[in-house]
Amino acid sequence: MFEVSIEPRWSLRLDTGETLPQRTMGLLLAVAEHGSLLRACAAIGMSYRHGWALVREAEALLGLPLLRMERGKGSRLSPLAEKLVWADRRIAARLSPTLDSLASELAAEIGRVRQERDQLLRIRASHGFAVEALHQWLSRAGLLNELRYCSSSDAVAALALDNCDLAGFHIPSGEFEREVLQHYRAWLLPGKQRVIGLATRRVGLIVARGDPKKIFGIDDLARGDLRFINRQAGSGTRLLLDLLLRKAGIQPGQVNGYEQCELTHAAVAAYVASGMADVGLGVETPARRFNLDFVPIQTERYFLLCNQRRLDDPLLRQMLHTLGSASFHEAIDLLPGYQAGHCGQVFELEQAFGDLLGQAARTPRQGQRRARHRGTGAN
Repeated sequence: MFEVSIEPRWSLRLDTGETLPQRTMGLLLAVAEHGSLLRACAAIGMSYRHGWALVREAEALLGLPLLRMERGKGSRLSPLAEKLVWADRRIAARLSPTLDSLASELAAEIGRVRQERDQLLRIRASHGFAVEALHQWLSRAGLLNELRYCSSSDAVAALALDNCDLAGFHIPSGEFEREVLQHYRAWLLPGKQRVIGLATRRVGLIVARGDPKKIFGIDDLARGDLRFINRQAGSGTRLLLDLLLRKAGIQPGQVNGYEQCELTHAAVAAYVASGMADVGLGVETPARRFNLDFVPIQTERYFLLCNQRRLDDPLLRQMLHTLGSASFHEAIDLLPGYQAGHCGQVFELEQAFGDLLGQAARTPRQGQRRARHRGTGAN
């Protein structure tokens, strides 16, 4: 099994034609993570002397300091260095799901030629850190799989059109469960489909470290002094936000930044970390990775939808074996805000959702016709 990796790369070029060395960017990222130049150099395998020389060279090139030394506190990034680190993280956060999908597609095509077989597990899923981990584990186990990120709606529609084998989507627990299920109901077929538990995850408000604006809940989003960063229309998180706002009696126009959107949870966290927004709605994992604070609002269940007749397929059985392993459960539990409850368990739709499915407002065939005209996007 081949594993293809595509990394976003950017450069900073001055009007003189000189370019900031890529090694400098890597060093600044390490300082941001480890809190001192000494620890950063050790982490990336660079001598302390060489690290300082690299910093001084870059400072001379840019005409501004990159590091500030504080006795007893190690190295602190300058405002310019903080902005460079933010730019690198935001680029990665915005582009990674697209590049990961492309890498998975390329790996699958190369793997087909190398293994001379057409067996391939096709996964369409809302972007999330548990499904990202699943893709990585399956690839390491030698299971040829292709993961393409899209919205939850597009994922379940792709399964209905037989364009994938597994569709990843998420449902909030509690009072909004019925309404969100109705959003997907046109593509859910009791008796013919099964859902496989992957994880539960916490969704909440992503705010700056220390919560300087004192943001405690959805009601605060109507405050005029707050800048919000939203998710794109069609995403499950945007749907959840609209339900939360409606419950709070807040109109979208009252939220400063409602129309400003990012495509992933990580991109929302990067936007808040940059100071360009005060708050966004997303999962907890990227908030912690960007050293931000998190205000829990909602718990969601993340499922993989499949056709019942495919459960005896060797590829699906191998995937279920991975999902059921203790080591995979441990990996999911290490993701901030995630838990591996019911991970790998197969449920009939009625078992998973009870009588909440209700009656569909549209027939499945109408939903399939609708799917052909939908665009894609991470969820």
